Amino acid sequence: MTDDIDSQPAAPRSDGAASAPVPPPVPTPVAGRTRGTRPDDPVAKIRGAKKVRRRKLETAGLWLIAALAVLVVLGTVYAFVFSGPRTASGEPSTFVVRSGDGSSAVSQRLAKEGLVRSRLVYRVIEAVSAGGELKPGEYEIPSGASPGRIVDILTTGRGIQRKITIPEGWTVAMAMERIEKNPLLEGPMPTTVPAEGTMMPDTYPFQRGDTRAAMVERMVATSENFLAEAWLRRAADLPLRTPQEALILASIVEKETAIASERPQVASVFVNRLRRGMKLQSDPTIIYGITKGVPLRRRIRASEIRMPHPWNTYVINALPPTPIANPGRESIEAVLNPPDTPYIFFVADGTGGHVFAETYAEHNRNVQRWREFRARQEAKDADLAGGRDSGGGQ
Repeated sequence: MTDDIDSQPAAPRSDGAASAPVPPPVPTPVAGRTRGTRPDDPVAKIRGAKKVRRRKLETAGLWLIAALAVLVVLGTVYAFVFSGPRTASGEPSTFVVRSGDGSSAVSQRLAKEGLVRSRLVYRVIEAVSAGGELKPGEYEIPSGASPGRIVDILTTGRGIQRKITIPEGWTVAMAMERIEKNPLLEGPMPTTVPAEGTMMPDTYPFQRGDTRAAMVERMVATSENFLAEAWLRRAADLPLRTPQEALILASIVEKETAIASERPQVASVFVNRLRRGMKLQSDPTIIYGITKGVPLRRRIRASEIRMPHPWNTYVINALPPTPIANPGRESIEAVLNPPDTPYIFFVADGTGGHVFAETYAEHNRNVQRWREFRARQEAKDADLAGGRDSGGGQ
């Protein structure tokens, strides 16, 4: 007997019926083979390898597409959120937030002027930022600034600093005119004009959008505060009873000389005269009564020296009723702390300064020298004018 079961005949059934044949076993499929191929078929192996490579390529392609999509999304987010448009020159741009501007108007103008790529992104960043409200002013926006940085710039109020200068010796009317004509200030002028001499001459920084009324108020407050502090530091035994009298005398000193180093000496002359009960005899007080501080642009006439008006210190034996200009800090300090000098006279020396004298005789000699200098200067100017009219000679 053998072990081959397949070679044995089928046992007869007890019911006498013929037995059915047993089906052959199904072969187990081999990996890498196709139906009807042999396990070592080289064609089948090649086809299988190609399929595997194709699947790997498809998977790699999908990952590459996904990576590119992520990069595009990140680039878009960066472009819209973390950076802004750049100017062609790389220079910063100027942007103005007007009084009353809201987020909608500002974001629309930012987009229109090419400072942000998307109004919506700017509005979202502004809404979630920790910054405060928009501050009116003129701002410098760096090239390529992100929406977040722009929000920070516009809400901190650190705008571009502009300047307005009121020179020493200007009248209130002159100062008010300069403020009114400044195109970067806004709003109407105040209805009440400050008193003469009460607007401190200085250079004042401001931002576009500041109001004219606030600027006037600021100049007046600066003058009041400085005068009050200087009054507390005044010398003893001054012939000045009030801060207002000090302001009046300081305005006269201011108009008498533009040389800072001379102001203490000029102040000492007027203080000495007040102590002696003498008239101040200041030419600028005559001019103020005629023009209210506008330059006369000619010599004072003899009749004007004798003209009676409240500011003419050749007529009145006292201080004028008001200042004749806005005095600067140095003139105020000079009259409140004048040097101890014997001088009671001074006259121009022909070089822009003055020469001082203790006696009337000395003063007359100084006046004569001044007149001679002026005569020579006028003759020289006449010769030059004649040369121009004649075509310059041969």
